[in-house]
Amino acid sequence: MALDGKTAIVTGGAGGIGFAIARRFLRDGARVVIADNDTERGEAAEADLLKLGEARFIRADVARKLDVHNLVAATIDAYGDIDILVNNAGIVHAADFLDLKEEDFDRVLNVNLKGSFLTGQAAARFMVDKVKAGGAAGSIVNMSSINALVAIGNQVPYSVSKGGVNQLTRVMALALAPYGIRVNAIGPGSIDTDMLANVNHDPEAKARILSRTPLGRIGQPEEIASIASFLASDDASYVTGQTIYADGGRLPLNYTVPVAEA
Repeated sequence: MALDGKTAIVTGGAGGIGFAIARRFLRDGARVVIADNDTERGEAAEADLLKLGEARFIRADVARKLDVHNLVAATIDAYGDIDILVNNAGIVHAADFLDLKEEDFDRVLNVNLKGSFLTGQAAARFMVDKVKAGGAAGSIVNMSSINALVAIGNQVPYSVSKGGVNQLTRVMALALAPYGIRVNAIGPGSIDTDMLANVNHDPEAKARILSRTPLGRIGQPEEIASIASFLASDDASYVTGQTIYADGGRLPLNYTVPVAEA
């Protein structure tokens, strides 16, 4: 299997894309630690994942340095290694630019961007030490978005944070390349998760999404998980500093497409 014997951390792993990635990693042979700040969902996710392989939940707020330190330490205590990190934890806050509160801007940036930095740095320090000791290099996958390149007027901090994740990915890739550690990102489009649920259940809103999606459907978390598995595996051994967009063809589109009636 592509990830046989590897140890992975997936932040925001209690649901949605993070849970799908954890599940795919287990099926590909990895041991998985999921981190989330929702204890109830995290424990439920752990119970489901244990049916597939070695998995455990660790509560962590990735915006807090101590939580990140404890997450990395607990993973090493449990499995003795970290080969893969997926920085997936993310939140949104909708508000018009003129009405957005500073604390809401800070909260989204702290989780989405600062959290990726803190967790990436902590995991990378372990990976570098392992390489210096003669061990294998690791792989880091950051979760970006098409909103790193396009924007939504009432999603100011989210769009800004994902643009930052793209640049963080490039900087990390360059800094860690001398150690053979690869850093890439995934930029999902509209994916069928809780974050999209309100839109997905509104026929008019869903039609607007599909009108700018050439493949004509909402993406599934498992489709993002397959990209994460590829980037984490040796099949992507010469890929670093890249963002792979999985958006059903939205980014190349400069017009709308007809939407089939449900």
